[in-house]
Amino acid sequence: MSKVAKAVKAEAEVLNELRPGQSVELLKELHILTREGRLNQDSRRKLKQVYHLFQFIEKLLRELPDDGAQATLADHGAGKSYLGFIIYDLFFRERGGGHVYGIETRAELVERSRDLAKRLGFDRMSFLNLTVAESASAAALPARIDVVTALHACDTATDDAIAFGLAKKARFMVLVPCCQAEIAACLRQTKALALSRTPLAELWRHPLHTREIGSQLTNVLRCLYLEANGYQVTVTELVGWEHSMKNELIIARHTGQHKASAAARLRELLAQFGLESLMETRFRLP
Repeated sequence: MSKVAKAVKAEAEVLNELRPGQSVELLKELHILTREGRLNQDSRRKLKQVYHLFQFIEKLLRELPDDGAQATLADHGAGKSYLGFIIYDLFFRERGGGHVYGIETRAELVERSRDLAKRLGFDRMSFLNLTVAESASAAALPARIDVVTALHACDTATDDAIAFGLAKKARFMVLVPCCQAEIAACLRQTKALALSRTPLAELWRHPLHTREIGSQLTNVLRCLYLEANGYQVTVTELVGWEHSMKNELIIARHTGQHKASAAARLRELLAQFGLESLMETRFRLP
C-alpha cells in the first residue's frame, strides 16, 4: 500500500471515530488530533470519555424548552475546555442560541480558550478567570444556569460546583468527582476517637482504606445533599475502569421535591463518622 493510500485509510479510520458534524479543526486545536489528523492512544481515550459524557448531557439539554436551543451551560474547572468546546461544536453551534461558560482559575488557560473560541467563531462561549466559589456571585454570569458540569473537578471543587448549581437554580448537574481528599483528612484526624467508639471505624483504620472510604463517603454525602435540596440523583459509571479510576458520574435533575429523609440520613452519616463540622461548611441543609 502506498503512503498516500495509507494516509487516506488512516484519515477514514479517524473520521469513523468522530461524531457526525464534529469540527476536525477544533480537535486539532485541542491537540486531540495531531496536525496530520491522527489519534494517538491517549487522545483516543480522552475523546471517548468526553463523547460519552456528551451523550448524557445532550439528552438533558434536549429536555429544555426549544430542544435546548437557548440553554445556558457552565463548565467548572474547565481546564483547556475540551468538554465545553465539544458541547458547543456538537450541540450549540448550529442552533443559533444558547451559551457555554467555562470557569477556570488558571489565567493562561482562560486566555488560550478565549483565543481559540475567537478563531473558530464560537461567539457564544465565555471564559471566566474565577474560582468556582467566586462564580456564584459574578456579574458576568446570568442569574440562572440550566446545566452545570464539572469533569474531574478535584477535591472540594465538586462541592463548590454543587453550591453554584444550587445558587443558580440549575435544572441539571452533571458531575464527575476527582481526588476527594477533604473527608479522608477529617477521618484521619478523628480516627483514634472513632476506633474507641465504634467497630465501624475499622473500615478506615488503615491509610489505604481511609482514602477509599473517604472517597466513597464523600460522593454518598453529595448525593444525599442534592436529594435534600430538591434533586433526583442517578449515579453510574462514566466509561470503563480501564480508561479512568475516577469514573463515577453523578447526574442530578431538579424536581423541587426536597427529601426530608435524605436530609435526615445525611445528618446521621455525618454524626456516625464524626464529621458534624461539615454541616457548617459543605452540607448546609435548607
